[in-house]
Amino acid sequence: MVRNRKQHSAKTHAKQGPREPDSQPNRINASTPYDFRGKNLTPYGGLLPVATMLEKLGFQSLVEETVTVKRETRVMGLYQFVLGIVLGIYVGFSRLNQLRFIAQDPLLTGILKVNHLPPQSTLWRFLAALHLNVALQILSIQQQMRERVWAAANVRLAVATLDTDTTVHTVHGRQMGGRKSYNPKNKGKNSFQPILTFLAETREYIAGGLRNGHRPTGKEVAEHLRQAFKALPACVREIFARAGPRGHSGFYCWAAVAAYLERGCQFAIVARKTAPLLAPLGEAEWRPSPKTDADAQCEFTYQPDVWEKAFRFVALRYEQPQKPAEEVEQYQLFATSKYTYRVFVTSMKEPIHLVVAFYNGRAGAENLIKEANNHAGLAAHPSGRFDMNRNYFQMVMLAYNLNCWLMLFNREEQEEVDSLRHTTLATARSRFLFVAAKIWSHAGRTGVSYSDHYAEKGLFGRPLERLRGIMPQGGSFAPVLAGVLT
Repeated sequence: MVRNRKQHSAKTHAKQGPREPDSQPNRINASTPYDFRGKNLTPYGGLLPVATMLEKLGFQSLVEETVTVKRETRVMGLYQFVLGIVLGIYVGFSRLNQLRFIAQDPLLTGILKVNHLPPQSTLWRFLAALHLNVALQILSIQQQMRERVWAAANVRLAVATLDTDTTVHTVHGRQMGGRKSYNPKNKGKNSFQPILTFLAETREYIAGGLRNGHRPTGKEVAEHLRQAFKALPACVREIFARAGPRGHSGFYCWAAVAAYLERGCQFAIVARKTAPLLAPLGEAEWRPSPKTDADAQCEFTYQPDVWEKAFRFVALRYEQPQKPAEEVEQYQLFATSKYTYRVFVTSMKEPIHLVVAFYNGRAGAENLIKEANNHAGLAAHPSGRFDMNRNYFQMVMLAYNLNCWLMLFNREEQEEVDSLRHTTLATARSRFLFVAAKIWSHAGRTGVSYSDHYAEKGLFGRPLERLRGIMPQGGSFAPVLAGVLT
């Protein structure tokens, strides 16, 4: 039977007014109930990309093949101890007794494949079992990891700039290695004086070590520089170097210059105030310096005592009244009766203002040292034994490098070295590490769920997907970024 009725085929118009909210906001007040029944929750969801990077790049095999211990570990394996301490430092707990706060974190224990971290006494015994050579072994691990990271992140720097400096860690009590030496903030107190070298382009820690409080000798500086040169990947062909003024300009010596010349790198080093150096400064032809902040500039050739050849010296002069010696804090500045000078010895042929501008870029290394001291926990020496502190020093800097390597995988495809920005460890923790997550298990699978309100979903997921795509290729790793960082 056919029904004769009006057919309505037109679409219904959408409502033009504001939509009702999908849900009511949470109402939190003083009487809001609470409990501790939540399971498998973690505030450190950002450890997943770190664990992915280490697994894909074969970090475990590197540790097990390189690090040696005197005693057999029982509670956890060698790799689990090393990784647990390094990840604890990366999270922000720089002292062993603080690891109890994350001893049962489900994400950390899941990465380590244990039910909980051992107590502080067990961690102490593990560190005490590591001999002195472990510090060099951890440096070797970082060198090999750097080569793998650069291959996977498509980093092929042909030119590298090395910034070398020392820092001062005041120690209290009777710690081995503490000496009374250069300590401007706590004069007369014992201190350590670590030496560190950073790569200016990627902000990576390249080489270094914990030292006693005495100023480094020329032999020690030269050995450190050779260690830094060795730690650079094979793609680096040309090296520029800058050395800082700390410790009474300890890098101003023939041994350091000879090490630079041996490697064929161009350098700029702050000159130390000596009586023979004042003579050529007074006799030099001074000219106005419009392209620097100085009043005048000059250059001359000078051969210091016991140096085997003469070098180019460039100097800046500032006209001002003489200050008392105790007010001149930076050792790269020294005053005479009329002027204050900045003097550099260099192998570079560029004009004076370009040499000075190149050296001024070394200020970035001071910020990196502050970051390592304040945020990575470099100044938190856990033991009174110097060998334990030396090994722990390298673990701290390994945790620092984890952040630098992750940022290489999080860069833009076509980003250049000049525009590559550094994300400090403190900022990276706030944005990418301290992310609430829930670990779930179903049908034999384990996963991690993050909040749908997380503001950095794109920046968090991009490096994670790149890291999961890392594949071995011909003894190295295939790049997961198309853009080459040169």
